[in-house]
Amino acid sequence: MEYRHLGSSGLQVSALSYGAWVTFSNQFKEDLAYELMKTAIDSGINFFDNAEVYANGEAEIVMGKALKIGGWKRSDLVISTKIFWGGKGPNDLGLSRKHIIEGTDAALARLQLDYVDLIFCHRPDIRTPIEETVRAMNFIINQGKAFYWGTSEWSAEQLRAAYEIARREHLIPPTMEQPQYNMFVREKIEKEYLPLFDEFGLGTTIWSPLSSGILTGKYNDGIPENTRVTLKGYEWLKDRIESDEGRQQIEIVKKLTPVAEKLGGTMAQLALAWCLKNKNVSTVITGATKIEQLNDNLGALDLVDKLTPEVMDRIDYILDNKPAPPIDFRTAFD
Repeated sequence: MEYRHLGSSGLQVSALSYGAWVTFSNQFKEDLAYELMKTAIDSGINFFDNAEVYANGEAEIVMGKALKIGGWKRSDLVISTKIFWGGKGPNDLGLSRKHIIEGTDAALARLQLDYVDLIFCHRPDIRTPIEETVRAMNFIINQGKAFYWGTSEWSAEQLRAAYEIARREHLIPPTMEQPQYNMFVREKIEKEYLPLFDEFGLGTTIWSPLSSGILTGKYNDGIPENTRVTLKGYEWLKDRIESDEGRQQIEIVKKLTPVAEKLGGTMAQLALAWCLKNKNVSTVITGATKIEQLNDNLGALDLVDKLTPEVMDRIDYILDNKPAPPIDFRTAFD
């Protein structure tokens, strides 16, 4: 396993990490969660991502039970939660000081932990002043309930405002951002956040590297049974796959698959390795419902060095839907 610093912080996270979105509680309970986490930990993964909204809090409960079963050394793990959607009450939503503090306490109770390593503002809250959120997160860290705080899907302008408030008021600034990043979604990581990486040392824990499974190739021939597309509440994903854009993306995946095969990997491994190739990516959050699926994802680490500039250029040609020039794949193994 490769370990990368979370931005300019001293914390090291595994290049591949494991997330609870969709899977924990929705698709399995603590016994399988434990088996998957054990496989991940035995393979060197140390970062496990969660959120108060995942399965309405049940994902944190399942992870907490799995952690108890495993009995792993707490200092060996990096555990996160995200705060924004905590319930149906008027103060259970957003990033007010009240919800951040109460939401954090509730998440820790579900996880059966004294602290999380990372805590995220799950989305920007336009109804709450950013200064109130920064001060609340500073309080959470000073209370020892989290070690680092960050954001998810904030704009560069909102992040900059948070940094400037923290500097002015001598508070702790955000350390990391959790944006979506994959072959089909590139704007934030590759353009919008670029100044923040150098100026503030922003770390990133990216989600949906496989574009909700499209980049695995499993939807190339239609929608198979027993996938997240068939879960209640994920009808939006089925609509996306069957849309014109979804069908175009599937055609691109079909053209990318031979590239993965030439490199000795699967399409999923290629998509994950492509994300890892970006130096501004601290960790890539993966999800898996089966041990073999998790092991396949781990194989992406072997492909990263094979993604030569020539191979990356060919991938870009395919993603741009342009005729790709010929390539000597032997150069990928030099």
